[in-house]
Amino acid sequence: MAKNAFEKFMNKGPVGAKKKEAIRQEKRKIKQELKKRGEEERKLNEERYRLVTHKDVKNKEQDTRFKIQDTRNKEQDSRNKTQGTRHKVQDTRFRTQDSSEERSAKKNVELNKPKKFEQPKPSSFNDNRQAINAKPAPRYKQGKPVKQTYQQITQKQERENSEQASDLMPLNKFIAHAGVCGRREAAEFVKEGKVQVNGSIVFEPGYKVSANDKVLFKGKALFLQKNLVYILVNKPKDYITTAKDPEGRKTILDLLKGATQERIYPVGRLDRNTTGVLLMTNDGELAQKLTHPSFEIKKIYEVRLDKPVVKKDMEAILAGINLEDGFINADAISYADTKDKSVVGIEIHSGRNRIVRRIFEHLGYDVKNLDRVMFANLTKKNVDRGKWRFLNDKEVRLLKYMNQSFVRAKKEK
Repeated sequence: MAKNAFEKFMNKGPVGAKKKEAIRQEKRKIKQELKKRGEEERKLNEERYRLVTHKDVKNKEQDTRFKIQDTRNKEQDSRNKTQGTRHKVQDTRFRTQDSSEERSAKKNVELNKPKKFEQPKPSSFNDNRQAINAKPAPRYKQGKPVKQTYQQITQKQERENSEQASDLMPLNKFIAHAGVCGRREAAEFVKEGKVQVNGSIVFEPGYKVSANDKVLFKGKALFLQKNLVYILVNKPKDYITTAKDPEGRKTILDLLKGATQERIYPVGRLDRNTTGVLLMTNDGELAQKLTHPSFEIKKIYEVRLDKPVVKKDMEAILAGINLEDGFINADAISYADTKDKSVVGIEIHSGRNRIVRRIFEHLGYDVKNLDRVMFANLTKKNVDRGKWRFLNDKEVRLLKYMNQSFVRAKKEK
């Protein structure tokens, strides 16, 4: 009973390779049928085409015959016209003879009449001469001759439009190029409503402005910086990396008095007690590149701790740890001095606030001294603590083109 009950659900057809072969055979049959139908349709179309072409040939022959007859009729008409013109010429000759006799009789009558005063009329020769020399009446108003072609004029307009478009830039970029701060900080100032454009407050950092617009930041007018300045500073302790401090503490600009008349600002920030390499510039575009996380600029710090660093903790820093603001790991770490294991060199590309100090504090270490040895391709070589120098052209070029020797290679996902 059980077998009979499930017979209707069982597959009685071929299975596996047999099933595939059956499907192939069915496909072949269908293709053969389609080919036969196609051949039959082609034959029918050929026969229809032959019938149509034969009819067309006959009609064409008749048309050519009618055309030949029409041309012959036209030739006869032209001959008749020429004969008619000959007769007309003969008639005109006889008329001219009669009219000449009448004219001579009239002239004799007029000579015998008394002459009256009449204004002289221009001769037919002068009339013809004036008619020949006369200029044709212009059909349109003649203006000034155009020196440029239509293409040149349109290209000129396109160039002017492109130049105007190229002069426009986002508001945060304008503020950065004016030497106030970097683009990211400028975007925050705009969102806070501290920037005015042509008398109205703008809250969008991407709002397009030009050099002709009146831009105010905290009530002061901003202008684009033309002379770009790049200064490397070996920052000492107890200096703040801001332009002004409301509490009256020493700022990094106090070290650079008289260095330049341009308004410069620091690229990135160092804590008050952190020393080392710091870049000062008024190039907002470069500052944006060097501080944006996507570029992953390399930074190397020398860290002096309160106790020797255990190898286990160094491995944990390389693998990564979780802080309050997320996961972080170092690119490289090693002992700076083999004899003193409390001094460590760490390479990191993150720009988070106080990131190096927080990494070691998370593992139970107290940072006694933190010195930034390298930033991008810049080092504090030949620059004493508290001193500064201008960057040379080669260093600026390397910073702008982001040389691969100091840009951290992105990991493959």
